[in-house]
Amino acid sequence: MKDIVLTGDRPTGPLHIGHYVGSLKKRVEIQEEYDKPFIMIADTQALTDNAHNPKKVSENVYEVAFDYLAVGLKPELNTFFIQSLVPELAEFTVFYMNFVTLARLKRNPTVKDEMQQKGFGYNVPVGFLNYPISQVADITAFKANLVPVGDDQLPMLEQTNEVVRHINNHFNTAVLRECKPLLSKVLRLPGTDGLSKMGKSMNNAIFLNDEPDVISAKVMSMYTDPNHIRVEDPGNVEINTVFKYLDAFDPEQEELKELKEHYKRGGLGDVKLKKRLNNILQNTLEPIRQRRKEYEENPEEVMKLLKTGSEYARSVAAKTLKELKEVFTLNY
Repeated sequence: MKDIVLTGDRPTGPLHIGHYVGSLKKRVEIQEEYDKPFIMIADTQALTDNAHNPKKVSENVYEVAFDYLAVGLKPELNTFFIQSLVPELAEFTVFYMNFVTLARLKRNPTVKDEMQQKGFGYNVPVGFLNYPISQVADITAFKANLVPVGDDQLPMLEQTNEVVRHINNHFNTAVLRECKPLLSKVLRLPGTDGLSKMGKSMNNAIFLNDEPDVISAKVMSMYTDPNHIRVEDPGNVEINTVFKYLDAFDPEQEELKELKEHYKRGGLGDVKLKKRLNNILQNTLEPIRQRRKEYEENPEEVMKLLKTGSEYARSVAAKTLKELKEVFTLNY
């Protein structure tokens, strides 16, 4: 069986450079290696913590699509689709809920971390707690075996394979397919404040559509070594967020190694490093931002692309669902 790639993002806002340097860049790199990778905009999943503000989700479907196209994901090489336009995925989810326990969902480290960040506690919406099962549906419906993800999504793929093995083994079938991650070189980029999670709600992200002055302001306010007070003071590279971004974006890695040694022994100021990073990010994001504006001027064409891809994605998911129903003897 040929390799099938599926990946996606929740449309809760424009994508940031953490997305870009992570799995998004990986998708661009591999798009010519595989036959029409599936790229999903997970609007149904986004409702799990935005159910009272669905307009935010529907509007951001466009934002995510603009970003996908702007970074270089080509319509002719990929299948773009909207999750809610493939209702079969919801049916897959209902079936899979019978093969995952509540205790297992609560043990999922990604879910635990996000519940804590959002302050849900015992009042977590069932949909949010259930979204790992929704991801199992997204992956298995297309029999995807390769999923470009960041390291924070590895527990989701592990849970997907648990469900696949459970059903295949119990019913002595091979209808479902296990998957494996395609990890990017940069597994996770911290927020500009030094925290491990980057996001709009935390006001610590640089977005692909940020204007030059906004990027400059965010870079110049980045968290560095608080003990590096004077230029001549030795600095700690490991806790300096600027270096983490330079690791991800700086094309002159040998020169960067020398800068790190200079910083460690003292004599290199944070402002100089931030100016270097700002120049690099401006050069990286300028062409993306310009391409994005072109797509923003033609939202009807972008939605047409998404609907066409969704029709095809639905036909594929429906075929797999029919096979699964036969396994469950629900083929009336």
